[in-house]
Amino acid sequence: MSNSGFLSRFIWISLGIVLLVLFFHSFLYHYFPDVLHPDYFSGKAKQENAEPRVVQARGNLAEDEKSTIELFENSRDSVVFITTRQRVMDAWTRNIFSVPSGNGSGFIWDDNGHIITNFHVIKGASEAIVRLADGRDYKASLVGASPAHDIAVLRISVGFQRPAPVPLGTSHDLKVGQKVFAIGNPFGLDWTLTTGIVSALDRALPSGDGRTIDNLIQTDAAINPGNSGGPLLDSAGRLIGINTAIYSPSGASAGIGFSVPVDTVNRVVPQIISRGKYIRPAMGITVDGKLNNRLTERLKITGVVILSISPGSAADSAGLKGATITPEGNIIANDIIIAVDGKTIDSVDKLLARIDGYKVGDTIKITVSRKGETMEVPVTLQPGE
Repeated sequence: MSNSGFLSRFIWISLGIVLLVLFFHSFLYHYFPDVLHPDYFSGKAKQENAEPRVVQARGNLAEDEKSTIELFENSRDSVVFITTRQRVMDAWTRNIFSVPSGNGSGFIWDDNGHIITNFHVIKGASEAIVRLADGRDYKASLVGASPAHDIAVLRISVGFQRPAPVPLGTSHDLKVGQKVFAIGNPFGLDWTLTTGIVSALDRALPSGDGRTIDNLIQTDAAINPGNSGGPLLDSAGRLIGINTAIYSPSGASAGIGFSVPVDTVNRVVPQIISRGKYIRPAMGITVDGKLNNRLTERLKITGVVILSISPGSAADSAGLKGATITPEGNIIANDIIIAVDGKTIDSVDKLLARIDGYKVGDTIKITVSRKGETMEVPVTLQPGE
């Protein structure tokens, strides 16, 4: 190919490219003008004049919202934030110093500065600091505790502007489906309100001393670490329980929380305040859960076999009889407790929980089966160990 032919072809190709670019630019200009803006590919949007949007009037709050807000505002000051510290010793210097060990919630019980919380919140702590809703901090003293109920009583000295105690309700008349409100400090997020319902009643969980806490309230109100010891309230703002535990594989709320019922709290706390501990009511009998399971299975019976009677005890005075042990070590049952005040007893745990619902000095009717004969025996409860 001659040079003149190559040059002519190059000119025509170049001219075609220029015309194509001009056509493409004209097309974009008419149909996609934003693409030609210098900031289009820089991530900057085209600037336009704009004004704040008009706010739509909310109107009145719903009645249930008003009730919830009022409940929180009335109850907030009665809830406290508890932080604990523990003394540890340096292995090298032998110096003793205090380190943070945990936190939880609590609430004002009375006008004398008593604070109620869970036993597991303060267990092992060397000191506890109680923070009120207004930000004041007080060093608390331990009045006493009942590990079997996961209840502890602290005391602070508030000289002025004392927060009001939480109003007291009842738990024996709760119904599944009732609204409940939990106030506490989950994960250290102070004075958090969560809501839910009573999901179930009469639940049982192991306590700190290996026994079982009975009659627990189950709720789906969000309860997390840090909520422990805080109040569970009904829709009237009355205390119906102490938030104490959750069921969760992850350790966070899974919608299954448990609270110690206020009827138990109101029975246990006055004793702790008066005596520094809770004294269980008792009959003066010896029973054993594992052995009872084997005996009732072997005898094909339902109830609790009384193994022995303490001389001079309430059960002894009432005429109850313990089991007979043969020289070969076999146990021959005499009295088998089958009911307390008409309520069926089918395990040692049920018997202990039922007795724990009374006070020392109360007289109860024990239904026993003795050699195939059923009888009712009145027993006046004595102080337990």
